[in-house]
Amino acid sequence: MITVTNLTVAYGELLAVSDVSLRVPPGCVLAVSGPSGAGKSSLLWAIAGAVAPTSGTVEVDGLTITGRPEAAAHGVVLIPQGNGLARVLTARENLSMPLLADRKLAAVLARRDEDDDEREYTLDTVDETIEKALKDVGLEDSGDHLVEELSGGEQQRVAVARGLAQQGRAILADESTSELDSTNRERVLELLRREADRGAAVIIATHDPSVAAGADGHATMDEGRLTWQRRL
Repeated sequence: MITVTNLTVAYGELLAVSDVSLRVPPGCVLAVSGPSGAGKSSLLWAIAGAVAPTSGTVEVDGLTITGRPEAAAHGVVLIPQGNGLARVLTARENLSMPLLADRKLAAVLARRDEDDDEREYTLDTVDETIEKALKDVGLEDSGDHLVEELSGGEQQRVAVARGLAQQGRAILADESTSELDSTNRERVLELLRREADRGAAVIIATHDPSVAAGADGHATMDEGRLTWQRRL
């Protein structure tokens, strides 16, 4: 469950998010649409703990989000606009970084004294997760390519695969279909729906009316204010 209560985000005198409240239950997809500069990205980044709110609160499954490391450890996954990938790493390396940084996985990998077989199994599981995520977005043959060698649409799909691989409680997708052709747009939307079916709460920021039409709920933003078009 994502619960946002009276959230306001300001950058100096610029009000990006103005007194927004919403709830997204597990298993549901909310689309948030609006023009560029409406506050969609600031809303998602605040939910992810990457931007500090001026006022109001964000909770995910009962945990109050106060910063990005805490949110990430709690399973809040952000798929950022512009993909946020390390261009000098391969697609596969980009997917591995958040998995290896996960606290639970790090704790398992730290137990090296007694059980080498456990380590091998854990690392194999990470590899399997990465390969499955790349296959899901149609990039199973591109894992060893540097990000800078991939097209804009391929980079966006790598970013989506990285988000999927983390299997989060909350998935925040910021314009994740904007660089994609119709076939891959439908593929990504199906994958985000699958995450909701798994039990995640999903928010998609979008300019695309078809994305909004396919979501369980739809809200618009303009000048930082949120208006419900179809409630969850």
